[in-house]
Amino acid sequence: MMHETSRLLEAATVLSQCLQSAGVPHAFYGSVLNAVLSSAPTTDEIYCIVEGGATHPFKRVRQACAGSKNLTTTPSPWSNRLHVTYHGRIPAIEIEILRAGEEGPRHLDSTTATLLAGIPFLTISEFLRAKLKAWAIRRLEHDAQDIIYALTRYWDRVDINRIPEQDMRDLVAQYPAASASWRELRRKYSSRGRT
Repeated sequence: MMHETSRLLEAATVLSQCLQSAGVPHAFYGSVLNAVLSSAPTTDEIYCIVEGGATHPFKRVRQACAGSKNLTTTPSPWSNRLHVTYHGRIPAIEIEILRAGEEGPRHLDSTTATLLAGIPFLTISEFLRAKLKAWAIRRLEHDAQDIIYALTRYWDRVDINRIPEQDMRDLVAQYPAASASWRELRRKYSSRGRT
């Protein structure tokens, strides 16, 4: 389902403020990142990756949202998922919470997350890494298109050391549109020696 990007960012901002106030490291992820980078008016995917620490990340999110009049949490124990619903708009906006390490990097800090529109998002490298892992498992077209978009426009910002090479080779074999950018990225790193 397509949503207005501005509405998703509004929901993300409210959730991010609650998580920041509670000291919970987090970063947003999904097609919404490409929508922000391209100023696209609509997008269909937003997730929030949350670090656990001493407490399970879902518990940290539930505690952080407990006092909010605009946010509710809905656990699904049978599927081990948590959704946060933002009620500040009609229809309400749902954001799935993902555990750091399972989805995205294990730690969310200045090397793995960056501020865009005042909200923490995964860096381009971590976004590509997470999307590639998702694509390798599900083989969904929208994951491939998100990878191609980010790679073709921002390949020069990517840390190749964070990219699962076999997954990228598989993607390039199926989607030749990614090959030129992947080749340039590999050339950039081979010319200065990979770290």
